[in-house]
Amino acid sequence: MSDRPLTIGVTRCSKLDDYVASVEQTGARARILEVTESPRKVLGEVDGVVLTGGGDVDPVFYGEDRHPLTHDAEPGRDEFEIDLARRAMTGDVPLLAICRGAQVLNVAAGGTLVQDIPSAVESGLAHAVNEPKNHDCHDIEIVAGSRLSSVLGDRADAACSCRVNSRHHQSVGRTGHGLAVSARAADGVVEAIEKPDAAFCVGVQWHPENFWESGEFRPLFDAFATAARDRRR
Repeated sequence: MSDRPLTIGVTRCSKLDDYVASVEQTGARARILEVTESPRKVLGEVDGVVLTGGGDVDPVFYGEDRHPLTHDAEPGRDEFEIDLARRAMTGDVPLLAICRGAQVLNVAAGGTLVQDIPSAVESGLAHAVNEPKNHDCHDIEIVAGSRLSSVLGDRADAACSCRVNSRHHQSVGRTGHGLAVSARAADGVVEAIEKPDAAFCVGVQWHPENFWESGEFRPLFDAFATAARDRRR
């Protein structure tokens, strides 16, 4: 086994600190990934990947016309992260995808996105909530027996319900090939997806990294890091 520390690749975004802290809390080292890197080369140098939040995925990547409220991410992110996600799924490299990352994961698997929840979903539930980053906004219902339900442990109650923060206006539409929905909000908006046959491939629509100090979602990061360690062995 290599002498280097367990290394998790974290895609660059505008708010990296909480992602890095969440990864390092598991005992791993965070390596920030640049869009100029080769996804193939990156996956030979890291033990797992975190796809972070950010702007919207260009709908050209899932064959739809652009909604007026769709806002592009930083140049190069879509191409780099979609390729990275596809290669990670093919190589069974542990992958934790967060907010935009979950959407990237779904598009990489051939799925689509809801480009603007308020105009597409009839619901009084607010998903883009302007509150402190670790503020619980609404409940999600987790699919019993899913990987997500098993890793969240005590964070989810006996009814597989869990409160999360919420800062997004897009979500998973048609689920990508090989992926399954593992959580929804009360209005039906997809809150989590996963690849059931993977060592670890989970995408969540909320921001669990924002809770790293209080630890509510640490089991999710611990399970991801454990899968990365197991693969390395």
